[in-house]
Amino acid sequence: MVRRMGLRLLAGPTSLTAVVRWVAVSELADPTPYLEGDELLLTTGMRLEADVSGYVARLVARGVAGLGFGVGVSHEEVPPALVEAADQAGLPLLEVPRETPFIAIGKAVSELLAAEQYEEITRAFAAQGRLTRAALRPEGMHAVIDRLAKEVGGWAALLDETGEVRHATRGAPTHAVTAELTRLRTGRPPAEVRWPTGEGRVPASLALSGPGEHIVVQPLGGGVRPRGFFAVGAEQPFSPVTHTVINAAGSLLTLAVEQGRTHLAAERRTRSAVLALLLAGAADQAHAVLTPLGGRLPEAPLLVLATDAGALDTLETHAFTAILDDAVGAGVATGPMAVALVPEAAADLVALEVDGPVGISLRSGYDPASLRGALDQARRALDAARSRPATAVRFGELAGQGLLGLLDPSAAQAFSAALLAPLTEYGSRADLVESLRAYLDCNGHWDAAAQRLGVHRHTLRYRMKRVAELLGRDLDDPGVRAELWLALQATASAPGSSRWSPW
Repeated sequence: MVRRMGLRLLAGPTSLTAVVRWVAVSELADPTPYLEGDELLLTTGMRLEADVSGYVARLVARGVAGLGFGVGVSHEEVPPALVEAADQAGLPLLEVPRETPFIAIGKAVSELLAAEQYEEITRAFAAQGRLTRAALRPEGMHAVIDRLAKEVGGWAALLDETGEVRHATRGAPTHAVTAELTRLRTGRPPAEVRWPTGEGRVPASLALSGPGEHIVVQPLGGGVRPRGFFAVGAEQPFSPVTHTVINAAGSLLTLAVEQGRTHLAAERRTRSAVLALLLAGAADQAHAVLTPLGGRLPEAPLLVLATDAGALDTLETHAFTAILDDAVGAGVATGPMAVALVPEAAADLVALEVDGPVGISLRSGYDPASLRGALDQARRALDAARSRPATAVRFGELAGQGLLGLLDPSAAQAFSAALLAPLTEYGSRADLVESLRAYLDCNGHWDAAAQRLGVHRHTLRYRMKRVAELLGRDLDDPGVRAELWLALQATASAPGSSRWSPW
């Protein structure tokens, strides 16, 4: 353009390598407040001051790409002082002849910029095509990573949702990527952290820069929780074309991840159907459905593990798993939960992999009654595990806590409140409840119960007569005594109760 427009380089670098993003015309003594940088500034020097070094210094500080000085208007030639100042500052200084209008230079630069943008778009489309063809290869996501590294002239890597590298091109400094992602999600050094699987968040994208190294990291998959990451790096900063190529690779990789998730969801539905067949007594059909998928059931006897549905990702890498809901289960509405059928020897190891409460059943077989019972046991043990510091609770441990330990706490307390309401609502006579408790604890022995309460046995007899009247129950009936005993124990173990309970 310089030769075509009749421009002549008077000062600055011997070769014009500065990037020009626009052309600006100004006769101000200080035009820098109206500039952004990377402009070719054109002027005729109408208001050029004697101290041209300050003028040049301001332009250089603003990042002006070059200065074009039009001669034949206010100056017949470019002032020598301006040439000297520009040369010392390294600012390209061009002489613009009188016959070359400034607008012609602006048009020429605009055409060059348009041609450059078209070339960039063409290169980006070509790169996207190559990435798409790579995605169709048998290697799939790995082929996309390899192609991406070639497109950017650097390296690329694919990481899973925990930050572990699944595939990387040669020389990829993945340790820096993993360390930074870990720091962002946890605020702790990598050596001290176990990656979270639910609550941690990462930014939409991550850019790392250092001497001779520029890295971009993007998450894969929609939603709050990423399904993985990919990283790409090069020695030079990424251009707009390169960023377009990187985004295209991210779209292809995300599509592959989501397709994999769709396939996984179908597998999970199949495993839930297999569990339903087992509960219906159709073991042969269950095996016929599972075998083509490459899955298998553990040999009996087995244990059932139950945990929150969110832990399914962890469980399914170690055992046959399924989502158990209200429609397929132990006959008790509990909401969705993840269950796993595991060999007895592996139960503890699998439970340790789950970051959350786990319920473990007693030994079971594949006959419907046994398996359904094991599912119910695992669910009840899971309910107990949610209210205890321990991560895993075995159903067998609940048996040592008495009958009350096998009942749903809220249901037991509701039953207790309803049954004992006539006593608790009877004026100020709260001693009726405690008298009934002492009477039942002493197996109906009047003297022992009266002595525990510190009252005469006739007083206790009167109270028990009043209790029987208020409740409308016969206290000599063993069934009535059992219900009342259970209600009193549930009251004693209710949250906030100050009374000691062995349950």
